[in-house]
Amino acid sequence: MIKSGGFFFLLLLSMQIAVAQDRQFVYDNKVYLPEIRTVQCYNMQKEQSLPVIALNSNEQLYFSFDDLSGGSKLFSYTIEQCTSDWKPSRLSPLDYLEGLSEDRITEYKYSFSTLQKYTNYSLILPNSQIKPKISGNYLLKVYEEGNPQQAVLSQRFYVVNKQVDAGVNITASQQVSLRQTNQKIDLTIAHRTPIQNPSLDLKAVIMQNGIPQTAILNTNPTFIRPGALVYNDLNGNDFQAGNEFRKFDIRSFRYKAENVQEIIREDTAINVTLFTDINGNATKFTNRFDENGNFFIRNSEGRDPNTDSDYANVQFSLNATPPNAGGEAYVVGRFNNYVLNEASKLSYEPSRRRFYKNIKLKQGLYDYKYVWLDKKTGKTDESVFEGSFFETENTYQVFVYYRRPGSRWEELIGFSNVNTTKR
Repeated sequence: MIKSGGFFFLLLLSMQIAVAQDRQFVYDNKVYLPEIRTVQCYNMQKEQSLPVIALNSNEQLYFSFDDLSGGSKLFSYTIEQCTSDWKPSRLSPLDYLEGLSEDRITEYKYSFSTLQKYTNYSLILPNSQIKPKISGNYLLKVYEEGNPQQAVLSQRFYVVNKQVDAGVNITASQQVSLRQTNQKIDLTIAHRTPIQNPSLDLKAVIMQNGIPQTAILNTNPTFIRPGALVYNDLNGNDFQAGNEFRKFDIRSFRYKAENVQEIIREDTAINVTLFTDINGNATKFTNRFDENGNFFIRNSEGRDPNTDSDYANVQFSLNATPPNAGGEAYVVGRFNNYVLNEASKLSYEPSRRRFYKNIKLKQGLYDYKYVWLDKKTGKTDESVFEGSFFETENTYQVFVYYRRPGSRWEELIGFSNVNTTKR
């Protein structure tokens, strides 16, 4: 028989093990602590652009996040080279890094005149301490107290050494039943040096609006021509076009801007209620400007949006009914990495036939969408609440990877970013 003291010791130990396992790094964009918010990572040439930089160039990434617990903490970071499908490349840091293999994040500022106190941490990559020396996929890992077992967040980014040109042609789907709802991507990779076995050595990944969950892998070219690989299979690279993103403006808490119904400022918190959204699946396509899922931290009354911007509890609501009993609704955007979890899952109120969710967000401009997750199939469908229209403006990204014969890693040798308005 286990004594009570031993029982509680075992209980405590099991809880510690569970927490430790929950904070192991995964090779994805992920936040591991609830107090870490507003993660940003982009090429400094354009705010909220994809985190893609050219190898051995002057291009740099800006990376930042807020710690809502405040104060100052010892955060360390490292970067790891990955395969094209985001698994460890198993290279030594000596193979892909110049300088140190890990370093501390030393740039931080405290919030100023905000109800929600926080500390904003930032980092520029590459820097004098850490610099990638080969191309490919990379994962930035941030952890506490110099202990990689205490994961704080992970962030994907890309380093490209351009050696091929990826030409993109965007058309309507070739499948008659999908012509009004889907967009098809035809891809031509022009290469200057011979590629002996493209089906084994070369991969092309296509994404919509920089959303990893939409990625389609291309390995077998439809045609092989002198100096060019063509990927235009009749049914390949067919994307649901979706609809334009919804958006709201909380740059100021003094007045109600776009899509804001109510702002209530209390002693300890700011509560923002958005206008109830309608089911976009029941409407026709309407062309409206969006940022393809991005968000921008802004404060109309402050000088430095990173530290002068406050947080608000933002209430989303959607006037719709569940399409079936075997699923869940979520609200997503780049602000939450399009992740489907408890933090993005909507609750349903049958008496009012609406979904709703409260999310704490920093002042700024936000794009968002509602999606439905079918638990039986495991598939996510945005057309249930948003509709899907060929006319929708989207941006597509192409990443071209190449493993040279005898090489131990995949190089990222091509990148294209193409908008449907230029089709």
